[in-house]
Amino acid sequence: MRNDEIKVGRFNVLRITKAVEFGMYLDGGDTHGEILLPLRYVPEGVNVGDEIRVFIYLDQEERLIATTEEPLAQVGDFAYLEVAWVNNYGAFLHWGPMKDLFVPFREQKEKMQMGKSYLVHVHIDDTSYRIMASAKIEHYLSQDFPPFRPGEEVDVLIWRKTDLGMKAVVNNRYGGLLYDTQIFKQLRVGDRLKAYVKAVRPDGKIDLILQQKGQAAARDFAESLQEYLECHGGFCPLGDKSPAEDIYETFGVSKKVFKKAVGDLYKRYIIRIDGDGLRLT
Repeated sequence: MRNDEIKVGRFNVLRITKAVEFGMYLDGGDTHGEILLPLRYVPEGVNVGDEIRVFIYLDQEERLIATTEEPLAQVGDFAYLEVAWVNNYGAFLHWGPMKDLFVPFREQKEKMQMGKSYLVHVHIDDTSYRIMASAKIEHYLSQDFPPFRPGEEVDVLIWRKTDLGMKAVVNNRYGGLLYDTQIFKQLRVGDRLKAYVKAVRPDGKIDLILQQKGQAAARDFAESLQEYLECHGGFCPLGDKSPAEDIYETFGVSKKVFKKAVGDLYKRYIIRIDGDGLRLT
């Protein structure tokens, strides 16, 4: 990384230029000059001339400073963060080892309260050039058409509950929706999980599902079910007539996926179906 490409609010790899009693200075280039890495963050065994991976942020006096500790989110990230304190200007969120992250009132959807957590986007403010956060998630979602195919696995961050289901941030960039009819476990705002693309609509909105569709999901789970039987004396007390809640509690899949997997194993003569459950043949 060239020093003029330093990204504030993100991790950078910088060269150590000088060691002092209170830490080490890193090369920030002509634009940023020397950046201090305080002594408490200096790893053992590093020397002048070495390159080191550090997170760059602004200290209380708005000077660039480095740390090797991990923040809870970087600039460009969506994250679910807890309010540490509030004042007459806005709220301050727990952000990790560095100073708290500011959310001005104008960037709050509702007045934030100390001790509660909110989904926010971390960014550099265009006016003050400070690192701050916004709860107005929709303003920071990409307007580009999502490049996903049906069935593709994605990372989702649950955003908020709606009448249709749960809105989610997809791959830290796009907006998506998990319909209530596709949700088989309790989800809360801030949960991170894997999901699958059901469809990308012409308007760019993403419909999500928690499990792969059709035979692909059944084949994947059939292997897991067979492993379960092998590890439990060849027996599973669940069957086609078991409540969907019991199936999900045990395996984390819908009853539909469970039944398809059972059918797959049965057709391959791997299991038999008895009145009290499933058994390996």
